[in-house]
Amino acid sequence: MAKKAAIIVVIMLVIVVFGYVQYESASQISAKIIQSKLLEKFDNRTFHSLDIEFNNPSFLVLTAGKTDFTIYADDETIGKGTLEPFTIPALGKVSTNGTWEKYQSAPDNSQIKIAGQTKYQIAVISFDVPFIYYPTKDQTRDFISET
Repeated sequence: MAKKAAIIVVIMLVIVVFGYVQYESASQISAKIIQSKLLEKFDNRTFHSLDIEFNNPSFLVLTAGKTDFTIYADDETIGKGTLEPFTIPALGKVSTNGTWEKYQSAPDNSQIKIAGQTKYQIAVISFDVPFIYYPTKDQTRDFISET
């Protein structure tokens, strides 16, 4: 009887450790901007499309719900957007799209930061993973240009 209890404890411990390692891996999901295009321009704001590629370093298939994000230039909010729901395969990549609204201009030399939180679903467990992304200088031009 003690042997069965020990085996169950070891199995539960392995499951917990594996789950924690996968959660940490999922927290390290990387993103890069593929494309951002101007959709509409008004006097004081612009609307853009956005294509982003996510890379999943975990062994888990992750289903993400709608993701809201904020775009900052030198820690000042210049816009907000939303990404459509998507599923990232285990150890794989996926592209998703969304839209964002820029309602304030930013100086050309601004440090751009995109921050938000994505809710991921794995079977019956869901968890929120915050993210911060700093686009490259080339990508940054898309966020601060007025064209």
